[in-house]
Amino acid sequence: MWIRIKDISVKQVSAAHLKNPRNPGGPMVLDLLQRESRTAFTVHKTKKVFPRYVETPAGIRIPKRKWSGEMKEFAQQELAKIPPQKGVRKLTVFGWIFFLSAFGLLGYLVYEGIQEPAQQRAYQQEMAEKAKLNEGDIYFGNFTRYKQKGSPMGADVKFGWFKVVKIEGDTYFIAPGTDMSKSSQPKAQMNSTDFEVEGVAAKAKELEAYSKRLISEDGLTEFYLGERKE
Repeated sequence: MWIRIKDISVKQVSAAHLKNPRNPGGPMVLDLLQRESRTAFTVHKTKKVFPRYVETPAGIRIPKRKWSGEMKEFAQQELAKIPPQKGVRKLTVFGWIFFLSAFGLLGYLVYEGIQEPAQQRAYQQEMAEKAKLNEGDIYFGNFTRYKQKGSPMGADVKFGWFKVVKIEGDTYFIAPGTDMSKSSQPKAQMNSTDFEVEGVAAKAKELEAYSKRLISEDGLTEFYLGERKE
């Protein structure tokens, strides 16, 4: 970040009566100054006034280490005559833009920090609700009927819509649709209103918001339920 420092003259006093330690006989002035520093974001001018001897007309600064006792005493006398100066500390236009942007970002982060627990709770509640199976719910998915429990050999897989026709405790009665396909088809092309009268009793293996797996009590029929019909 760039920084620019400038000395601003408050008052100039002739010091011609003092001996110039750098160039005997050369006239001097005592310059009483305030220091201002600028960055892209801020402007700061100090209250403190400090002295500087300058040789005229060349404008050459006299190093402080070369000041005589008389020069030091005269500088203090003139400083005492200067009324208290005002300091300045302010933001530049770019500084205001940066400050307001940072303040806005901080406010947003604080707001998000306050809202996040509530949003998380709402999200968790929403996911928990979607993970439930309710009577009358209709889902698109598939089922597998095994010839032998746990063996995929010769299993019959069909795709279509399924309806939860009844719930008794932790047992769900799942009724396949009357229109089932041996291959996956677009759900919009399949009947989602007509189902078998009797449902298959099944227990849940997995109940997630967007996927549910259930298996019949005899272990020969397994359901996968995906998207719920709204």
